[in-house]
Amino acid sequence: MTNRTHCSIALSLAFTAALAAAQMPAAPAPAAQGKGMPDHPSVELYGQSYTPLSIVTRNMGTAADQAEQFGPFHIIGNIYYVGTKTLSSFLIVTPAGNILLDSTYERNVPVIQKSVTQLGYKFSDIKILLGNHAHGDHMEGDAAVKELTGATVEVMAEDVPMLQKIQPEGRPHPIDKVIHDGDTVTLGGTTLVAHLTGGHTPGCTTYTDTVQDGGKTYHVVFGCSLRSPAVITPEVKAEFDHSFAVVRTFPCDIMLGDHPGEWGMIEKFGKLTPGGPNPFVDAETCHKEIDIEEAMFHAILAEQAKAAAPAP
Repeated sequence: MTNRTHCSIALSLAFTAALAAAQMPAAPAPAAQGKGMPDHPSVELYGQSYTPLSIVTRNMGTAADQAEQFGPFHIIGNIYYVGTKTLSSFLIVTPAGNILLDSTYERNVPVIQKSVTQLGYKFSDIKILLGNHAHGDHMEGDAAVKELTGATVEVMAEDVPMLQKIQPEGRPHPIDKVIHDGDTVTLGGTTLVAHLTGGHTPGCTTYTDTVQDGGKTYHVVFGCSLRSPAVITPEVKAEFDHSFAVVRTFPCDIMLGDHPGEWGMIEKFGKLTPGGPNPFVDAETCHKEIDIEEAMFHAILAEQAKAAAPAP
């Protein structure tokens, strides 16, 4: 199967995707980004100021950004990007079929399908569907992908209750296999390790992988969001305390994530040159987002403690 996009195929796919979108029931508009998210506290890292509101705004962008295709491209090894401008989706290609990580919103499934086909692969060759956490912008499309491909949907046990509530058009959320912390997902010689990194959701899952590219071995981390809620309960604090410690132990050459803004996708894509170094191999990205989110986590905790302290 070729990786080159042919113009005639692209035009045909664009027409098919447009037709599918026109026939699909209109999805409800997403809630206003950042609604209810405070613009405090503020942390300063890497020469930039961050607040909870600025982080969620960076991650989500506009409603148009969430739905607009970002032209599919090769990241490294057998990993390809097939998502939108602000919602990540990854295709992992193997000789035994392919793995899709994150279906995003259901209305985006035709966009992801178009990207997969433009890369020269069949959408029907997706055999396993994964998601990194039980929010609609990452896993609402699972039922549609399942219907189109018959893929096995594998989910982290702690996220099952939340996933069961994600039912676009009233359809039950498909769950074919429940996995647990440390389990592996294997297909065609590729093995992903699922790590429970809860906090953002109870079952937030970070996947790690090892790929070969240009005769070298690279460690890839598909990070799950480490963004704290506006109010951190004792249970959520315990989850994040565990997660921040765990994610810093992963060998990492390439950090990817559920939102392109978390791993500088657009900026790095702009640096791709034929025969040049791969900008996605970047040690700083492996810890930058972790540093930002952990600093924000502690700032929110400090603000909460100050607000709860008795007046002098």
